[in-house]
Amino acid sequence: MKIALAHDWLNQMGGAENVLETLVAMFPGAPVYTTIYAPDLMPAGYRKWRIITGWLNRAPGIHRHHQPYLPLYPAAVQSLHPRGFDVVLSNKSGFIHGIPIEAGQTHLCYCLAPTRYVWDYGSYARREQLGGVVDVLLSPMIAALRRWDFAAAQRVHHFCAISTDIQARIKKYYRRESIIIHPPVNTERFQPVAQPTEDYYFIVSRLIPYKRIDLAVQAFSRLGKRLIITGDGRDRAALETIAGDSVTFTGRLPWDDVARLMANAKAFIFPGYEDFGITPVEAQAAGRPVIAFGAGGALDTVIEGETGVFFREQTVEALMSAVEQFERMTFDPARIRRHAETFSTAQFERKLRHWITSVV
Repeated sequence: MKIALAHDWLNQMGGAENVLETLVAMFPGAPVYTTIYAPDLMPAGYRKWRIITGWLNRAPGIHRHHQPYLPLYPAAVQSLHPRGFDVVLSNKSGFIHGIPIEAGQTHLCYCLAPTRYVWDYGSYARREQLGGVVDVLLSPMIAALRRWDFAAAQRVHHFCAISTDIQARIKKYYRRESIIIHPPVNTERFQPVAQPTEDYYFIVSRLIPYKRIDLAVQAFSRLGKRLIITGDGRDRAALETIAGDSVTFTGRLPWDDVARLMANAKAFIFPGYEDFGITPVEAQAAGRPVIAFGAGGALDTVIEGETGVFFREQTVEALMSAVEQFERMTFDPARIRRHAETFSTAQFERKLRHWITSVV
């Protein structure tokens, strides 16, 4: 079976790229078709891959500022032609599911999310602080992209979703059925310790608005409980301004330091709404319970009362109540670790191979 991989763009690292790295390892030699590729912005190992781009990759400044080219992505995707393959497996959060296929080929889409800025433009605009004239100018374009995106989804033979939340969105926006295979998580990187050594809670995250780190900063400042926040982003200065003495910002840290802080925390705090969310699984791999906003991917990865606690409203007060509830409970680190292992890379590979062979 000859497989080609397809990916939206390769100019920044994120969860989509973590999945792609696993796919490349699973299918050695499979080419990666993508709209743009910036070798200087991606890990050096990517230069060993066979990466095939189209004309959009030559657009001025696109490697560092790809958002202004949004209207051109459908045409750029349609200029890619993976010929001579049995299966095209797209790893999609944008428009790559519209890649043309030949007669006799099977297109399988591993859907990280239906295109967010098309189907949930309001939330995207608020997150990116757009508005006013920009909204007025973009509305006709978004409507046209939505029509294209829906039509492209109808040409996919089979969909696979990363979570229950994404499965529901595939059904709502594309009117397509899908199965669920959770993304791969490197559970071996995080290991439990016999007994956490310090009295603190922990967050590792990009510090950007939709992550809602502001809720945690305010809640732990008011509770006077120690919170360590690892990561960086455009919200950091504002968050430091509202933080009390019990909240510490470390900036970015090496993985070994992150793993140590994770394993020794009382609990991991996850206040945002995510399509899946890898960090709560990593925390559970370290044997630590999670206090999470009860929506999105967290509903798939955290078992309430066994591996963590949910708060149901994205408010400071709801998070404070969840922390107080958590401190009256006990959790079994070994049980938490076993649950995390169900999201391991090995489990992902086994399930994905079974799905491919069952539908092709």
